Amino acid sequence: MSEHADGGAHTGPIKNPKQLLVATLFSFVVPIFVIIGLVYFVVSAVKPSGSGDANAMALGGVTEQGLAQGVAARLQKVGSVEIRDANRPLANGETVFKAQCAACHATGVAGAPKLGDAAAWGPRLGQGFQTLVEHALKGKGAMAPQGGGDFADLEIARAVAYLGNAGGGKFEEPAQPAAAASAPAEAASK
Repeated sequence: MSEHADGGAHTGPIKNPKQLLVATLFSFVVPIFVIIGLVYFVVSAVKPSGSGDANAMALGGVTEQGLAQGVAARLQKVGSVEIRDANRPLANGETVFKAQCAACHATGVAGAPKLGDAAAWGPRLGQGFQTLVEHALKGKGAMAPQGGGDFADLEIARAVAYLGNAGGGKFEEPAQPAAAASAPAEAASK
């Protein structure tokens, strides 16, 4: 062994094989068992499912039916694909109003201007037809967006024209584009 400048031999904290075995055990084996124990603890814990049965599950009072309902709720569809007839005739403004807009605009819910209320519609009509259509499609204030619902954007624009005209506006109800209107006629002639 080499001598140090102070004249003593260099020795480490481990002086015999038994101490080496104990140091190895505490350095490597014990942390591995601690990690395994933590993983087991985390994986085996009862986790709330987000359903109403979570509290009952924690208390051990879950029925098979309740568990099946919880699983079904977590596995429900996120979205769906809807296929529409592109050649169907477009609904007029009054039809769209009655089906989609009347819930709020017939009664004035959440400050919605009522059908035929010229005083409430006056400032809105001054914004212009395109702005009103954009507000109807994208939403504004308490009004939710209407685009992508049961009606096409053009049908929503027709409902805006109907509402605006009932409130004193002079909007022309938008017509179906010529290219789209002629497509069914061309398809029928082939």
